[in-house]
Amino acid sequence: MNKPSHHHVQTAVCIVGNGAIAKAAALAFAQSGLSATLLGPNRAPDRPDPASWDVRVFALNHTAHRLLDSLKVWGAMDQSRIAPVDAMLVNGDGAKAGALNFDAYGAHTGTLCWIVEDRNLNQALDAALRFAQNVHFVHGKAVSLKHDDEGAVITLDDGSHLGAALVVGADGAQSWVRGQCDIGLDYRPYNQSGVVSNFASELPHHGVAHQWFTGEQGIVALLPLPGDQVSLVWSAPDMLAEALCREGATALAERLGVFAAEKLGKLTPLQPEVVKSFPLRLMRPHAMVASRVALVGDAAHVVHPLAGHGMNLGFGDVQELVKAVAEREEHRSIGDERVLARYARARKEEVSLMVAATDGLERLFGADLEPVRAVRNFGLNLLDKLPGVKRRLISHALGKL
Repeated sequence: MNKPSHHHVQTAVCIVGNGAIAKAAALAFAQSGLSATLLGPNRAPDRPDPASWDVRVFALNHTAHRLLDSLKVWGAMDQSRIAPVDAMLVNGDGAKAGALNFDAYGAHTGTLCWIVEDRNLNQALDAALRFAQNVHFVHGKAVSLKHDDEGAVITLDDGSHLGAALVVGADGAQSWVRGQCDIGLDYRPYNQSGVVSNFASELPHHGVAHQWFTGEQGIVALLPLPGDQVSLVWSAPDMLAEALCREGATALAERLGVFAAEKLGKLTPLQPEVVKSFPLRLMRPHAMVASRVALVGDAAHVVHPLAGHGMNLGFGDVQELVKAVAEREEHRSIGDERVLARYARARKEEVSLMVAATDGLERLFGADLEPVRAVRNFGLNLLDKLPGVKRRLISHALGKL
């Protein structure tokens, strides 16, 4: 792989970003026979303790699994650090809390999803990229993006130019690419932060993911890790999140006992103790495409993590974008506006549904009024008794549609 600098580089696709979605896009386009350039910042690699557990994990669904498997990435991950989720138990709040149970058997599948560490995923993607044909890396800071009928040109701060028929913005929620395209944005802060940490559980989790809607304390999720270990994602109001981070993992484990003791027993922080947080917000750009540009991942949509589908939406974007480009008419460029419009249409329904579902659930379960609490608990119990409806919801969440 080449590392061009200080000159003009011409490529079919330029992917801006350095996360898992950007890397998967570069691999997918390269494997489809197109030259791909991955543009990202020049950063020193992290060197964490290989025995430690990453607090950032993803619940990858079947769409993500199929894409990563096709890219020969899934099998390259450390399988001993991946935990299949066989069931999920959603708990309501209050004295008459509702409950909703999803399981793989009822969904007619072997596994609902897989819990994968960010580090494990990115290491496998990096390994695949090292052996990929038609992939180039450019490290630097982009300062301008211009386009015409022939293609797009990105200028870097060192004077280098990257020319491409298509630019893919995979550069996260604060996307530079999106900003260059003057795409409007609907933004709503949730005034919450996602608090993450990892624990050992006294009792086996049996591959069950637990989620508690607590009202004023937010949403608590404990996801299974290999062995008797669990990963926490607590969508907490900002003031509570600050307190959780300040108190540390041991105090956090004690707080979690209120929810988890019956199912998981006593929780003990994994070593080294790590508690981190990140802000939660809804971000919905007014378009996923512009002239010679397609947005994917968090650059295209940021949703509440209560359903764990942010990363899955991004992998779905990559799959549909590569498909739209591959199925284009012979006379059309890969950055042709009609090709990009097909990609946008293909993603509109799933993205809109996920935005509406996560935002709606956050509003519903964030309300701390007794009448609302009674209605939502009744709704959970009712849905649990409707296997046909529940199966359709599971199928959509699994990415099997």
